[in-house]
Amino acid sequence: MPFVDSVSVPFPTQRPRRLRRTEALRRLVAETALRTDDLVAPLFVREGIDEPQPVPSLPGVVQHTVASLRTEVGRLRDLGVPAVILFGVPARKDAEGSEAWNADGIVQVALRGLRDEMGEDVVLMADLCVDEYTDHGHCGILAAGGSVDNDATLAIYQRAAVAQATAGAHVCAPSGMMDGQVASIRSALDGAGHPDVAILAYAAKYASALYGPFRDAVDVTIRSGDRKGYQQDWRNSREALVEVLADVAEGADMVMVKPAVTYLDVIARTRAAVNVPLGAYHVSGEYAMIAAAAERGWIDGPAVALEQLTAVKRAGADFILTYFAAELAEALGG
Repeated sequence: MPFVDSVSVPFPTQRPRRLRRTEALRRLVAETALRTDDLVAPLFVREGIDEPQPVPSLPGVVQHTVASLRTEVGRLRDLGVPAVILFGVPARKDAEGSEAWNADGIVQVALRGLRDEMGEDVVLMADLCVDEYTDHGHCGILAAGGSVDNDATLAIYQRAAVAQATAGAHVCAPSGMMDGQVASIRSALDGAGHPDVAILAYAAKYASALYGPFRDAVDVTIRSGDRKGYQQDWRNSREALVEVLADVAEGADMVMVKPAVTYLDVIARTRAAVNVPLGAYHVSGEYAMIAAAAERGWIDGPAVALEQLTAVKRAGADFILTYFAAELAEALGG
């Protein structure tokens, strides 16, 4: 082959393909690595059942009893998963969602049992909202016209945060997207003697169509209206940074973007804007689409899950809430 003058004939001397030839080479130069330490497992615990109940729209996911929840958290701990987040399904719902702050409510009972058994071995996060507990399915107290009363809702979020912290939560995770929720919850936690309980703010939570299977899992039906007045408009990304920066200014220890894969741009912009730990929630609809397609043999489910969640990490997330947590932990080997 004749000599090619690299000065007169532009030609790249560096060929990335050289570093793709073998699996070992690809691993060596990989820019992003998903680890078991990056995973948080969302778990549902239901009051008044004797055995775990499968969630049909979330294959492989169940509503746990308090006993089966302890077994599952122990399994996740042994797999190396560092954290779980709990969602409660109460036997009784009312207009205020009062079971959310009942000391004997399902999440508080579950937290006490887990804290006694696991100690500090697993980070116990508790979703802090009332949509699972209200009979109307909204994330707060409704005003006379049917809209959510922001300030009245902050008062019940404070009560729920203190109940969760008292029961043993390491992290309270407000997800209702009420204005001022982080500052209000921080004040309540500090005032009740829980200054070390952290706040993970659902800072950019979108009014997404991807939450359907989750609502099945927590038995939530929105009786009237929708949540577009208080959750983020899915067409906007600059607006998300306003919400994120407000939560950080109010004292959020961590912030989160939800959903994940459909909002990679928001994750990247958030990562560039703040230095606190950043989470992302790979939500029920994102999980269910992979599971359904895999059941039909259309895709390699585990491979797609790994690819998607690595993309979330690549976009800038420090940790990911995912229903694939146990499966991925087994594949990643701790």
